[in-house]
Amino acid sequence: MEAEEQSLQRVGFAEAFRSSLVHEAIQNGTAGRIAVTYIEWSGAKDQTVIVPWTVIDGPDKAKAFADSLTSRPIRQAGMTSISGAIDFSRTLFSDVGRIAARRVIDISGDGPNNDGRKVILARDEAVTEGIVINGLPIMFNRSQNSPEMDGLDVYYRDCVVGGVGAFVIPLHDPEQFAMIIRSKIMREIAGIEDRQPNVIPTQSRMNCVTGERKADDDLSLQKDP
Repeated sequence: MEAEEQSLQRVGFAEAFRSSLVHEAIQNGTAGRIAVTYIEWSGAKDQTVIVPWTVIDGPDKAKAFADSLTSRPIRQAGMTSISGAIDFSRTLFSDVGRIAARRVIDISGDGPNNDGRKVILARDEAVTEGIVINGLPIMFNRSQNSPEMDGLDVYYRDCVVGGVGAFVIPLHDPEQFAMIIRSKIMREIAGIEDRQPNVIPTQSRMNCVTGERKADDDLSLQKDP
């Protein structure tokens, strides 16, 4: 992601956890509390825990989580390994055992998987374990030198999200970042009424290796004298 996108994303999540609406959603949930961790990622072997697992059971802890998030420096790196982020998140769930009634991975990004193993393999393994993956594809305009993919929302729908009640909320306007993230988190906390598993068909309408193929093409161009 570009620095502007990362900053908007951080602020958006922080503002969500400062929102009284989110506080009410947590308190009105089944357990009255949630455990949250925040990671940033890029390539297949590049994942960093920005804020470790934090139990939030009231406004004070929610605001403390938000403060911790905004106090960390923003880091940038290349490549986009959604599969690596999913695999890393699965290991983080093992740190808290199986006490949670629901396990959700919240993926946000601005491009397709172009590093590491195929994203559908990581997604399918996570879903098999009962994990839900929701997506926030970032689709507002970026500079001319930044990679952008038409239909990123469809890519996320067909190739990234999965599990019971999984959903995608595309973001088209940077000014709506905080509002969209707040709505997304509230929906995740409250749970989804539709309890039918979101089973992704083998023959997806989107080419789920489009990012990897582009990375291969770019590499070939670099090697061509």
